[in-house]
Amino acid sequence: MQIVSTIIPIFLIISLGWFIRRRDFMPDIFLAPANKIVYYIAIPAMIFSAVAKASFHEEFNITILLITFASLVLTAISAWVLTLFSKMEKKSKGTFIQSAFHGNFGYIGLAVVFYYLGDSGFANASIFAGFIMILQNMMAVAILQPNFINGTNGSLKKVDLLKANVKAIVRHPIIISAICGMIFSLSEITLPIIVDRTLSILSGMALPLALLLIGATISFKVIHSYLLEIIEISVLKLLLMPGIGVLFFNFFSIPASDYLPALMLLASPTATMVYVMAQEMDGDTDFAVAALSACTMLAAVSFTFWLNLLS
Repeated sequence: MQIVSTIIPIFLIISLGWFIRRRDFMPDIFLAPANKIVYYIAIPAMIFSAVAKASFHEEFNITILLITFASLVLTAISAWVLTLFSKMEKKSKGTFIQSAFHGNFGYIGLAVVFYYLGDSGFANASIFAGFIMILQNMMAVAILQPNFINGTNGSLKKVDLLKANVKAIVRHPIIISAICGMIFSLSEITLPIIVDRTLSILSGMALPLALLLIGATISFKVIHSYLLEIIEISVLKLLLMPGIGVLFFNFFSIPASDYLPALMLLASPTATMVYVMAQEMDGDTDFAVAALSACTMLAAVSFTFWLNLLS
């Protein structure tokens, strides 16, 4: 019952975001600044607060992190193999591979962890998310680079692309907040009560507004044009990636209670960042929208499946 009472409300809020966007309650002029508030302020505040108050030595497990990395890389390889037998356009292949491994941690994965596992699970997942997002971004740029070099932006040199990627990682608000939280945790510094309460207020609006914004960005118009590819992406992202993780976690005899936060990150649907990177690096933006929209709604079923399997 706890699983149902956790998953259904999350995806009802996402559906509400989709509905009120179509009713013009959330016009375009609102979406961009609201997204910035969530992305740069609210979610980082929530992550920093949770990690800073957690015990890093107790929450961090290098074996779980390495298994999570391996699951991500193996899924990307599987997606690449599928593209070898596909007739999709070249620019679509990079977006296809990225959609298979690039997960939406900040807006959905961490929300599921928080509402299902509470503060401790959220702190654990936030620590892992900081590391995983670095790998995700590096892999995404490497995969999309051939399209970028040969496409409309072909004048950009590889060294400039590398610099841009490093800057994006260094400036990523979730990565920054997780690292700062780790420093406070390792230093065993207690947050002043005024700071703690301020972060608590900011944290309160993070996940609800994030879920509404996810719903507002969902579009089903182009899904029918990529139906086969969307099915493949959904299987890769929502079943294969967490499935690989479960196999490795059990092989190394890691208790489900320890790896569940990381598994929920692996089971997260395709990230909105896939669309952003496809737009910036000459990928297939229509496919990116279709993939993230379909995976987001199907994630309600896959999260329920994995949580039931491991409960």
